[in-house]
Amino acid sequence: MGIDKAFLNFGGRTLLERATGLMRNVCAEVGIVGDATKFAKYGDVIEDVYPGCGPLAGIHAALLRSSAESNLMLAVDMPFVTRELLEFFFVTANESEATVVVPRMAAGFQPLCAVYRRDFGAAAEGALRAGKYKIDQLFPSVTLRVIDEDELTRAGFSEQMFFNVNTADDLRTAQRSSSFPIGS
Repeated sequence: MGIDKAFLNFGGRTLLERATGLMRNVCAEVGIVGDATKFAKYGDVIEDVYPGCGPLAGIHAALLRSSAESNLMLAVDMPFVTRELLEFFFVTANESEATVVVPRMAAGFQPLCAVYRRDFGAAAEGALRAGKYKIDQLFPSVTLRVIDEDELTRAGFSEQMFFNVNTADDLRTAQRSSSFPIGS
């Protein structure tokens, strides 16, 4: 892409501004997992304890730092996620004892738009120390509350909310989309 996805312009704001604004609408505390030299001016930055080990390391670092029992993780590159969807995840998490509340669409789990209890940090730590970095490979070892596609549809949400901007073509597709709001 030639630029960090967090700084891509989408609807007049960067993807980072959009994601942090959205999170501030549903969370008491918001942290940005990443490099402090890059992100410090945008908010509280949490650096990986295990740098270079992917998103699992980011979830681990965030959970270590958090004082909250339930923690929402949201990838910066999901421009169609809404406040209502995130609130739905928190309501579902509050009604469950599960360690992870995660949506699962036809394409699979969406672990970067999910709620994690702090105790998931121990499972993440073990996996990271063992050189295993896939988030969903930990799911069989913890209690899950899966929100499947049918449940999301009944609640008024669409699979397209989980669209990821990974390439310049994805960004163009997202910018052309008129079926989703781009505000927070």
